[in-house]
This record gives sequence, C-alpha cells and structure tokens, in this order.
Amino acid sequence: MCLEIGNKVAVLDDVLKGVVTHISGNTISIKTSDGMIFNFTAKELVKIDIDQKELSKYSDINNPLLKEKTTLKQPQKALFKKEKSEVILEVDLHINQLVKSTRNMDNFDMLNLQLDTAKRKIEYAISKRISKLVFIHGVGEGVLKSELQRLLGKYPIKYYDASYKKYGLGATEVYIYQNVK
Repeated sequence: MCLEIGNKVAVLDDVLKGVVTHISGNTISIKTSDGMIFNFTAKELVKIDIDQKELSKYSDINNPLLKEKTTLKQPQKALFKKEKSEVILEVDLHINQLVKSTRNMDNFDMLNLQLDTAKRKIEYAISKRISKLVFIHGVGEGVLKSELQRLLGKYPIKYYDASYKKYGLGATEVYIYQNVK
C-alpha cells in the first residue's frame, strides 16, 4: 500500500484516525482531528478512501498485519471449570424463602433461623459428601454474610465469594474438604 501526504488513514490496533502529515522512510506521521501527531509504521495503518463512521476490524481490509493478528487469537479457556458430575447445592437464605410470614419475628429471630438453616445444610452436605454449596444471602448491610462467615469458620471448609456473573455480590461459595475412603 502506498501512502502519500494528505491521505486519510486509520490505525489498525487503535481507534485513531487522521491525515498523513509526514513520511520518513518506514515511519509515517499522522495528525488526528484533535491536533495530536502520532508516528506509526506503514503496516500499522490503513488508507480510508471514504469517510466511515466506524472502522471495523472485521471489514474487508487486505492488510497482512491485520490477518496475522486475527489468526493468532485463540479462544481463552475458562479459569474455573465445573466438572459435569459435580453437584452444587444452592441454598437461598433470604427470609422470605424460608418462612411464609415474618409476623411476630424480630431481626434476631430471622437471623437465627437463617443461620440454623445454613448449619443444617452444611451438615447435610458433609453427610452426603456434597463438596460445594452456594449460600445466597443478598447484599444488605452484611450482617448475615458476616455471621455466616463466622459459622463457616467452625467447619473443615474453605469459602469465598461466589461467581459474580451468576449470583452478583450476594452469595458465598463453600468448598467442603472430603476424605476419600
């Protein structure tokens, strides 16, 4: 591709567009619409014949550098893999999921009911050899979460915030260590 001073160009790996102002060997200087001057090599630029609202990296540009960059990208593997046979027990600790009505219950009673439910589910998971639990506690003021973490500290487990993508900020995932017999 032969670029000349005055050509409109776009940068392949950036959202920069501008006009060629200076050519020195393989280094080409472009001036953007806001007056900034940048230096690039010829293979990093593509000539724009018609003003475009948006230059897409998937357009029909026959640039070898662009082809190289698009063929080098490989799909990333997920960092966390869930085994197909893995059972995850989800427990929703929201009070409206545990009782029909909270009439005649104060905050202390509700918190104790939630913690008792959590304790029963942990012991159930240990007895049934379920290695993962997710407690959905919600965000709120954090009282249930902190009390839940205090309860979890009494068991041979590790716990951490559950997947933000799936549960948001209001869930804790528990991994129970199982002895293989």
